[in-house]
Amino acid sequence: MRIASFLPSATEIVYALGQEDSLVAVSHECDYPPLAREKSVVVQSNVDSEHLSSGEIDRAVRDLLARGESVYRIDETRLKSLAPQLILTQDLCQVCAPSGNTVTDVLRTLTPAPEVVWLTPRSLDDIATNIRDVATALGCVGRADAVIEDMRSRLTTIAERVASRRRLRVSFMEWVDPIYCGGHWVPEMIELAGGEDRLSRRHADSVRVEWSDIVAWAPEVLIVAPCGYDVARATEDARKLPLLPGWDALPAVRDGKVFVVDANSFFARPGPRVVDGTELLAHLFHPDIVDWHGPASAFAPLG
Repeated sequence: MRIASFLPSATEIVYALGQEDSLVAVSHECDYPPLAREKSVVVQSNVDSEHLSSGEIDRAVRDLLARGESVYRIDETRLKSLAPQLILTQDLCQVCAPSGNTVTDVLRTLTPAPEVVWLTPRSLDDIATNIRDVATALGCVGRADAVIEDMRSRLTTIAERVASRRRLRVSFMEWVDPIYCGGHWVPEMIELAGGEDRLSRRHADSVRVEWSDIVAWAPEVLIVAPCGYDVARATEDARKLPLLPGWDALPAVRDGKVFVVDANSFFARPGPRVVDGTELLAHLFHPDIVDWHGPASAFAPLG
């Protein structure tokens, strides 16, 4: 089975299932595990996000979508030459990876037509279902069951560790300029880790929120997690937050509980590493009872 993955989370799932030798094509964002970078790239972005601020990226994306254009482009020539038998893609977010009509148009050019697995998760259970769906297409369901069982066991352990603690008021920012709340599976991660974010949207798209709503919620922990950013890139954008009215009055600011996290690795990609992201949140909420054994680069205080 020759596999083309159009999104990073699908690539991570393929590796978790031990099927990486069948992976012949990936997107430019597929960087984990590191060996994924050696695969042939067939998807690129139409937005130069590397050199734009978050506000400029937001405007560029909205302009493309308003014109009916895709945020991504697929290298049809290279894809045809690789002749994938299975394509892993999504129809959840036009900003995250090729979706909808963009993928459908490319499929019409491929002969024979490959099988397509559409991944559209909105919850942690959906992520598990997606892992099993990919495994079903690849004939390794037993391996998927083991991966899913490990994920659920670790999530249960996290919830048990923090069960005796009061839930903390949390604000999770999926974008900084403009500000977007947490969505889809992120609210579940926050709850399992011992927090509550009333501005987030459980199992639904993240949306723009007003800064005044965050001030009114008075979060005890503020998580800055711009979608697709690592800590260094997110910190650049987060430096403008202290200029906002009411910043110094936030309990999270007074108590030194404002953290920039590696959203690209642990939150934005609906794959096995969301469990690591949940463990990271539990550590940031309750560092006295939950240790963090992941990379030191996963988070940084915003001082």
